[in-house]
Amino acid sequence: MARMEQDSTPYLDALVEYADRDPGRFHVPGHKGGPGADPALRAALGDRALQLDIPAGISGIDVAPDPANAPFQLAQRLTADAWGAKRSWFLVNGGSGGNHAICLALAHTGERVVVQRNVHSSIVDGLVLSGLRPRFVSPEVDPELGVAHCVTPEALAETLDAEPHTVAAMIVSPTYFGAVADVAALVEVAHARGVPLVVDEAWGSHLHFSSALPTAALECGADVVLSSIHKIVGSITQSAIVHLGHGEDRVDERVLDRAVTLVESTSPNGLLTASLDAARRQAAVHGEELLAETVASLAELRERIRMIGGLDVLDERIVGRSGVHAYDPLRLVVDVRGVGATGHRVARLMWESDDINLELFSENVVVAVFGIGEHAAETGGRLVSALERACVRIGEEEEEPLPPFAEPPPWGPTELSPREAFLASQEVVAFDEAEGRIAAESLAAYPPGVPNVLPGERLTRPTLDYIADSVAHGGLVRGASDRTLKTVRVVAQ
Repeated sequence: MARMEQDSTPYLDALVEYADRDPGRFHVPGHKGGPGADPALRAALGDRALQLDIPAGISGIDVAPDPANAPFQLAQRLTADAWGAKRSWFLVNGGSGGNHAICLALAHTGERVVVQRNVHSSIVDGLVLSGLRPRFVSPEVDPELGVAHCVTPEALAETLDAEPHTVAAMIVSPTYFGAVADVAALVEVAHARGVPLVVDEAWGSHLHFSSALPTAALECGADVVLSSIHKIVGSITQSAIVHLGHGEDRVDERVLDRAVTLVESTSPNGLLTASLDAARRQAAVHGEELLAETVASLAELRERIRMIGGLDVLDERIVGRSGVHAYDPLRLVVDVRGVGATGHRVARLMWESDDINLELFSENVVVAVFGIGEHAAETGGRLVSALERACVRIGEEEEEPLPPFAEPPPWGPTELSPREAFLASQEVVAFDEAEGRIAAESLAAYPPGVPNVLPGERLTRPTLDYIADSVAHGGLVRGASDRTLKTVRVVAQ
């Protein structure tokens, strides 16, 4: 579509037009556009936000004599065109809902799927919902930084060859830490074996809109791509998009549509979907110049941070390491190994002294995220100052450093599918006594964030010891129902 069409926001405009008419609201929600809301909520959000909280099923918004030309449908077509997709679906339950729908759609064609091991937990949940049986392919783990990068084409080829009945390959790119996979080569590997490549591009929805950034997954030929638009492109939290790529219909559009409908809310929030419409317009019309400014500012920030004793910053120099085909600079990853403290300690000091809240931190790095419309030269100055103060405080401390993290052990054997383990009779046992039991939940130690245990896998002593060691270092373990990790949920014997 022409730039003029991309400069419009049909769905957002339809919401505004409805609110401006001040119609009789004899429908939900009960706050009636503001009058029925709690006064504190009205003061916090303002009446305008409440006026635009308009439900589905309203004529002139998502209902029209020709349903295909309702403003909501037009907004989704503009979105597909902006990202170069065959079709795009707005999601109001985050990228997680998109991953659930993708897994349900894939399950129509079989039960075996090849999955990158450090996928988002929502894909594991999608395996539970769909009944798909995964065969995992390992990402490359950086031996210096202890963080997980991407899957290599060679690793994917080997895993697909070992699982000839798979219905798809599911990979992640970019990672939390900015590593971008060789998606074009991964597409070639998957398609040569007759299966679609699904890319969780939650952290890369902006890549399509700048010639200075790595090539986006859809442009590389990916069949289905998940975009968490709120992460970088700036829609409201919990809004996302799933894209169907152009290709040989390796994923049935009608099946994917039904799967999205199955998991989506019947009461979608208009503010979320309108924010997707607006974020698409900004990215399509102004993305190139906005991203150019942000990328240039971040290059300056990296140089300023390198001037702080003991700190370094990841950048395109990591390209060429195993599992790193390209690098996304909108993740500012600070290597803190030289300051004599963990990333957990650095993050804590930054929060205490400057109220700085980071996206992620692990033993060796802290991660700050920047958005498409953010003036990083201005906002980043506060980050640099907080890093400086944290390093000064660390230099004044006399704490004995902990020994380095141990290497992650091999995964335990898979005994049940994630769905079978999730639905099985379960019991809670002491963490230290769980060796040999079949896990009923996920356990992922940070760093490096690769799941050490997934539902259906047998717990081994090396894995339990590694996770305990991570906690002792101040690390995090995601997925456990008991966050103290005193107990773990397992399949009942």
